[in-house]
Amino acid sequence: MDHIVVIAIVAGIIMLLMLAGAPLKPLRFIGMSIIRVLVGALLLFVLNVIGAQLNLHIPINLITASVCGFLGIPGLGALAVIQMYLLS
Repeated sequence: MDHIVVIAIVAGIIMLLMLAGAPLKPLRFIGMSIIRVLVGALLLFVLNVIGAQLNLHIPINLITASVCGFLGIPGLGALAVIQMYLLS
């Protein structure tokens, strides 16, 4: 395509978004989800540092960080119980 056509299409999309408004709810949900997963990873790191004395190690990956981030302290406790009693 000609570069003038591409610029016109991009300008049209920008004008449409300025008039109609950008959908902020999906972006807010994605941002909050990422923050929760990061907080979950931080909680798992703290548990691994403290749990080193008790031979408790929970791997930090996307699944465990998501469980811990979305469920909070009960999720962290559930992961610890699963690791201690079911997997050892």
